[in-house]
Amino acid sequence: MGYTSLWLLRQGGSCLAETPFAKREGVALQRRDFLKAAVGALALPSLGGLVGCRGVDPLPPESGWWGGEVAHLLPTVSHERLLLKASFRSPPQAPRLLVAGRAIAGEATDSSGRFFRFLAGGLEPETRYRLELRDADGASLCDPWPLRTFPAPGRLPKRFRLLAYTCAGGSDLFLHPTQGFLFQPTGVRQRLLRRALDFEPDAAIANGDHIYWDIRSRPGIEMARSPQAWWAAGRFDRSQPILGTPNERVLHRAFGPQIAELYGTRFRSLPMFFLQDDHDYTENDEANERFRTFPPDAFMRAVATTTQRIYYPELLASRGLPSGRVSADGLSPHVAALRFGRLFEGLLYDCRRFVTNRRDPARHDPRSAFLPPDVEAWLLARTARSDAVYGAHVPSTPILWTAGKWGEWYPDTQDAEGRLRTDIDKPWWPQGWLAQHDRLVAAASARRDRLPLFVSGDLHATAAGRLLRTDEIDLRANPVVSVLSGTPGSAGPSWPSHFRGQKPVPSGVIEAEEWIAPIEENGFTLLDFEAEGVRLSFFRWRPEQGVEAIATLTPFRTLELPRSQTV
Repeated sequence: MGYTSLWLLRQGGSCLAETPFAKREGVALQRRDFLKAAVGALALPSLGGLVGCRGVDPLPPESGWWGGEVAHLLPTVSHERLLLKASFRSPPQAPRLLVAGRAIAGEATDSSGRFFRFLAGGLEPETRYRLELRDADGASLCDPWPLRTFPAPGRLPKRFRLLAYTCAGGSDLFLHPTQGFLFQPTGVRQRLLRRALDFEPDAAIANGDHIYWDIRSRPGIEMARSPQAWWAAGRFDRSQPILGTPNERVLHRAFGPQIAELYGTRFRSLPMFFLQDDHDYTENDEANERFRTFPPDAFMRAVATTTQRIYYPELLASRGLPSGRVSADGLSPHVAALRFGRLFEGLLYDCRRFVTNRRDPARHDPRSAFLPPDVEAWLLARTARSDAVYGAHVPSTPILWTAGKWGEWYPDTQDAEGRLRTDIDKPWWPQGWLAQHDRLVAAASARRDRLPLFVSGDLHATAAGRLLRTDEIDLRANPVVSVLSGTPGSAGPSWPSHFRGQKPVPSGVIEAEEWIAPIEENGFTLLDFEAEGVRLSFFRWRPEQGVEAIATLTPFRTLELPRSQTV
């Protein structure tokens, strides 16, 4: 029996059992569970403890603000609405959100009655509201806190500061057989995000991969199919719904530590915008002779929808969106605009939910796309007609760089020697993905009166550069700027250069200028939009610096970009 197996038996599962979510979800500490984990752990490396035993503890609750029974709070806003997702350590009785004297009844989003959403409309623009959570008897469930709505669409504010990052998810359970833990400890991620909050952003975009629990794809052997996952959370039954079945308990045990415990209540006053990417659908984007992970099947869609419904806010629908993309209560989970007065408009879109791929290995299919025609038409129209001073596309799949993986805009693939090439066929990759990419970047470049900007995630890196040409389209008159926003969560085995043996590089079908070549270190990006131009501030951290260094991180690189490149 390996050291890890012996450790599990000796500890009696104590590290897992002491995590807050394990306590709430009632992880069964029975001998048969230890034996089950220990037998499976024979193949694991001798790395000792799993959860909470890596020398970096999660941040303690904030001093000076009483959280009561509230476990996590994540809000979003527009200029006239707010949406709040909240969870409680025990089920409250008919919780209400008080906003400017109005009581908004909570809607339970899970079967246990611990997770709620609160949706309020008819708010005033650019107004600081005092929010309170109370139970049916009027008792406070936590201290009040402030939340500010955005400026009205026609108002021109002086500044907008946006925090951007990607891939913040990851379970403290997961190990690579030879390279160690897949993700930074929850405590490290919390400290990086807490440092980002020190700079007082006006909003934050968390661009994809909020959870990692791959099931069928290649990383699943270290994730959902691992003995640790089996022991701590159980197995999903892909033939059953999520809510109201044993799958719901698996979801809470698996995803709760990655979202609710990661964020806690620290982001209660910051409007958050969550996009989903491949791992949010419980799979890595992969294609082989056996199966292709995307388009997502019914179970994958249900997991992503339920996770969003329970843990983090959907996007508030923007005016002009196709009617089929907006729910009856005015939410648009997969595409919307982040509008901050007339200063900034960010077009946010999920590139996984609606992807089509009707190609077999022998032929190209130009009809395939990441986005459906009505969504693309809306994006192109907003790009051309928006009156915002600054505009940005925020897709879940990045432009400019490639790691040679299947689910990208680009045809780059590795040959037998591991080199990226575009002159050989990329199996199951349709030409239509690149064609849609070209239409979007061409539309952004065509707006000569403003800087064309894309802010993306997915590739677990920090980078910046600009596209000068894509395929046969010349963009030099107004090059498209692309930013990879950085990740708080990745560790050694989950960087592309480890997982795929390929560091992100510019695609071979474009011509590009790199200002910051992709850096595989933890971090985040701040974007300041002001009258004179845009300031991009990039932050990075390496484990050898020590966790104490996170509290004083400053930008390692700052880029000043003009309001327009054509003036």
